[in-house]
Amino acid sequence: QVQLVESGGGLVQAGGSLRLSCAASGRTSSNYNMGWLRQASGKEREFVAAISASGGTTYYADSVKGRFTISRDNAKNTGYLEMASLTPADSAVYYCAADWPPYRWHWWLGPYDDWGQGTQVTVSS
Repeated sequence: QVQLVESGGGLVQAGGSLRLSCAASGRTSSNYNMGWLRQASGKEREFVAAISASGGTTYYADSVKGRFTISRDNAKNTGYLEMASLTPADSAVYYCAADWPPYRWHWWLGPYDDWGQGTQVTVSS
């Protein structure tokens, strides 16, 4: 198990940018894939972006391609989600999650093994 703590959420104007962080601790390994998922009020949780354990492969939902960038710094045990050109449709609680090996065929779609508590992102129009 790894403990994940998201930070960086808040209120931002439409068209603005925000950077979320996901700090990991509690397990002596960084050999986990990481995903970012979000859940808007009254909506189902949806996949946003994911990155492989080494950082070599990334995946994005069509709705955020070209606007969001996922990255990780394993030396700092931290993952990041850079969000730009934000719109009210991006408002949601954002969660980071870990996927431990053995990895599934399409691991980025889930299920994930460990979850953070989430951080609220609100985009005003």
